[in-house]
This record gives sequence, C-alpha cells and structure tokens, in this order.
Amino acid sequence: MVTSISGGDERPVLYADSEGSAALVAIGLEQLLQLLLVAPWWRDCRAFTEEESRELAAEYLEDMPDLIARRDRAATALGLELPTEAEALAALRRVATEAGRDFILIFTPENTPYDRLIND
Repeated sequence: MVTSISGGDERPVLYADSEGSAALVAIGLEQLLQLLLVAPWWRDCRAFTEEESRELAAEYLEDMPDLIARRDRAATALGLELPTEAEALAALRRVATEAGRDFILIFTPENTPYDRLIND
C-alpha cells in the first residue's frame, strides 16, 4: 500500500447514478482504485459471479485489447497490489451490503433517499 494514496484515512466512497440509485462501493481510495482497475465493469455485475465477470471482461477486452497491460502499468505506478476479480467483486458486495447499510444518500432537492444500487 502506498501511503500517498490512502494517507491513513479510510473514507467511505459512495456511487450515485442518474437513475436514482446509490451504493457504498469502497472504504478508502485504495479499495476504490483496486475495484476500478480490476473490474471496471463492476456496475454491470448483478449476480457477482465469476462467470458473469468473465463475460463482462471479455466484452471490455474486445473493445480495449490492451486493458490488462494498461491496468498493470497503472497499478505499478500507484504502488497497488491488485486483488483477483472475484476478490474485488466480493469486497464490493460486502462493503455495499454490510457497511453500506449505514449509508443513505439523500437527493437533496427533493429530500428523498436514493434507492439501493446493490442489495443483499
């Protein structure tokens, strides 16, 4: 872990989409970067299975064949150790469904909560 990335602070990272859904997706910048580098297709995962992730990865690799090389260069430059896809998606699901229970994002113009993006 590079201290310049985390700085010792483990702050929650929330994601909100334009359709009114939100989720806690990471605890700290390091965990967020790991997710984005290892599984940039996380938003399309619904079942969080290895098969689903493999299919989504294939689509991404079709559009960007050098994705893995780019990912590895970015991780090296940032000093990040990368988890497997399964580990990154499991961490996302755990953070969103366990720690995320305590985080409710409010759409302030209407004072209404966002729907949960990731459910148990």
